[in-house]
Amino acid sequence: MEIIKELPAVFEEFAEARRNAFVNVKKVKDQGIPVIGAYCTYFPREIALAAGAASVSLCSTSGETIASAEKDLPANLCPLIKSSYGFAKDDKCPFFYFSDIVIGENTCDGKKKMYELMSEFKDVFVMDLPNSQSEKGLELYKAECLRLKAYVEEKFGIEITDEKIREAVKLENKIRRAKKELIDVMKNDPCPVSGMDMFKLLYGSDFKFDRTAIVDEIEAIKEKITKEYAEDKMLEKKPRIVITGCPIGGVTEKVIKAVENNGAVVVAMENCVGAKQYDRLVDEDAEDIWGAIAERYLNIGCSVMTPNPNRYDLLGRTIDEYKADGVLEMTLQACHTYNVEHKSIERFCTEKGTPYFMVETDYSTADEGQINTRVAAFIEML
Repeated sequence: MEIIKELPAVFEEFAEARRNAFVNVKKVKDQGIPVIGAYCTYFPREIALAAGAASVSLCSTSGETIASAEKDLPANLCPLIKSSYGFAKDDKCPFFYFSDIVIGENTCDGKKKMYELMSEFKDVFVMDLPNSQSEKGLELYKAECLRLKAYVEEKFGIEITDEKIREAVKLENKIRRAKKELIDVMKNDPCPVSGMDMFKLLYGSDFKFDRTAIVDEIEAIKEKITKEYAEDKMLEKKPRIVITGCPIGGVTEKVIKAVENNGAVVVAMENCVGAKQYDRLVDEDAEDIWGAIAERYLNIGCSVMTPNPNRYDLLGRTIDEYKADGVLEMTLQACHTYNVEHKSIERFCTEKGTPYFMVETDYSTADEGQINTRVAAFIEML
């Protein structure tokens, strides 16, 4: 295997992956490869892969376009929704511009109404996501996956065979396993690297268009970290924090920085960029492969589900496996499902004997000082 660069350079390379992808997405288009843009972890990437299309996460983590979005959307709407719409409306997201289609999902009322406006200037396919992980919900989501399959086939004039979808399932499962094995190095105490560096690796990997190369890259990085740890290259011992809640990226990375600038380390993230993304696999041997795909995605423990036992299961396992000293939940203003659910998450952590702290924020930097002060106090208590 090719020797990878020194770790600091690797972390920065993955941090730059999103910016580099702005250029690379045009190269993908120039090669005649279709591009599918998506916003949510509920989007079945396997369908894009089986269709021979590139898939990419669309811009939604900056406050840059919120003022423009508020000309059409209410100001008291979730910043993630306003950011998504603003980047699309103002044509400031190259990923959105080059996407042949955008896959939306009605995870919340704000999103599904926003997609109605977005569909006026972009080809948007909205998946009807059930709000419960029941048998009927599974039937519905399988039907939605098949509806998306038919839509993609018609749009691009291709056929997604069972053989192609099974190959895609195996590759995506390999990527999930590789990510899980990478993050598992954070089970060591002291940690080998910072939570921010680990975040750069996980977040950046989703902006690499060659899905077949990701596994080797991640495995090489894991081997490098493991080797250096054996040589006593590690962080000093610090309080260990698990982050849960809303998706983190862009401006909300301020929460990770607040933890690590105040004497602790983020050992794991139980959210869309973290464990929700790679915890569950699709059953590769299932006779009904489409049912298996639907089951894997529907079982993601997002706060839009009611009840939501899978989130508590994953959070509990994450706390135990990574020996967390505390849990920090980051919620976005006007994200009603996560904000309502936070009280029961607090109770869950308290019953486990794990200190819990919640930060509610938006996509501005105005509250960075306040967040630092409050997070520092939480860590000092630990």
